[in-house]
Amino acid sequence: MGFSRRDFLKAVGVGAAGVITGGLSGCMAETAKIGGKGGRKPNIIYILADDLGIGDLGCYGQEKIKTPNIDRLAAEGMKFTDHYSGSTVCAPSRCSLMTGRHTGHCYIRGNWEVQPEGQMPLPAEKVTVAEVMKRAGYTTGAFGKWGLGYPGSEGDPINQGFDEFFGYNCQREAHHFYPDHLWHNDKKVILEGNKGDSKQQYSHDLIAEKSLEFVKEHKDEPFFMFVPFTIPHAELAVPEDSLEQYEDKGWSEKVYKGSKHGYGRQEQPRAAYAAMVTRMDSDVGRLMALLKELDIDDDTIVMFSSDNGAHTEGGNDWRFFDSNGPFRGIKRDLYEGGIRVPMIARWPGKIEAGSVSDHISAFWDILPTCAQLAGVDAPPNIDGLSFVPELIGKPQKKHEYLYWEFPVWGGRQAVRMGKWKAVRLNVKKNPEAPIELYNLNKDIGEQNNVADQHLEIVAKMKEIMEKAHTPSEKFKLFKGE
Repeated sequence: MGFSRRDFLKAVGVGAAGVITGGLSGCMAETAKIGGKGGRKPNIIYILADDLGIGDLGCYGQEKIKTPNIDRLAAEGMKFTDHYSGSTVCAPSRCSLMTGRHTGHCYIRGNWEVQPEGQMPLPAEKVTVAEVMKRAGYTTGAFGKWGLGYPGSEGDPINQGFDEFFGYNCQREAHHFYPDHLWHNDKKVILEGNKGDSKQQYSHDLIAEKSLEFVKEHKDEPFFMFVPFTIPHAELAVPEDSLEQYEDKGWSEKVYKGSKHGYGRQEQPRAAYAAMVTRMDSDVGRLMALLKELDIDDDTIVMFSSDNGAHTEGGNDWRFFDSNGPFRGIKRDLYEGGIRVPMIARWPGKIEAGSVSDHISAFWDILPTCAQLAGVDAPPNIDGLSFVPELIGKPQKKHEYLYWEFPVWGGRQAVRMGKWKAVRLNVKKNPEAPIELYNLNKDIGEQNNVADQHLEIVAKMKEIMEKAHTPSEKFKLFKGE
């Protein structure tokens, strides 16, 4: 049994309608040292791209796609080189992000669809980062794609600690950028212009606008804003004003006529993908400009990442863009290309501009990091470690290891332990399947399996895989569990 929401509130001394008061003096004192003007708690904005490869950003080596605003985030903040997503697909990655637990422990470990709209709900008793922030006195908002519970379920974002939500409740619906509706809290917002052949309202633009409105509305109080943008996932669709800057690049385009996923026809998939990423980048720029305009830039930490590696949906040509950089694999793989993701953090005056961190970290670290920034304790029994010390140049505690499991595609496990990376495939049929071992210091592309040369490391990796995995009734990793 996991640590429940009720247990969490009891442990930190919170009444049914109260605020956190007990057991927090240590991290409160630390936050006072790093807070904003007048001791104000910092605003926290966490932006999550959807299926953006680590190599899709200029600051990580991209040469074809323009991302000047995200690149500026890195130039003015800290760029992480060894940051990992919670999983290699959407829902479990977001579950890990929200609850601070890796996929050997978190509740949702795969994409589980619910008809007609939504996915398996995150149970009410699970404690999310939004609930932690809300109890710390923050106003909380989420704008984009949810995917952790169908509308009205216990997993609905407004039942998981968010004061306001706007966007796609269902990640399946979010495959398309001109939907017939979105959700604002518990109300369905009908997009009349998108009915029939009239495609007028681009969902990403609506989501971006709502996020800016939230910042304006809550500029005078500490806020936590989660912005899980839908770009550049699935359907490659973008308004012409963005597409035109890439139409005359001379890229040899292969006309894409749809797929079994039903993402439609896209005659210029390369240009469309690049334009989508650049459009998202422009909205990051708008957000940063707004923070300065409202004079809350110095009081706000902005983080940017992606939920997993590059994708192939919609005819996306990830090889053309070198979207996974030097890494092997893409979305649905547990090799580095499927789970190593961009991570940038910017906080003027607190995070050194232009700094680069090789701290090994993951999505399950975001909850405790946000908790420390807010001056409250994270729930016990999570897998994450706050990386606030790394951000502000203080000694940083390290993970003994990072662990992932993926119960589909034959069942997969992976471990990162220092320079070593272990991957095990097809465990559903064979729980004793051989473990591949890679020395990332020498072989960042995971091309040279050295398992037979380091049997003691392989034995340690096997031990970690056994220890880190807790059986799940819904997401069975091994046959017969």
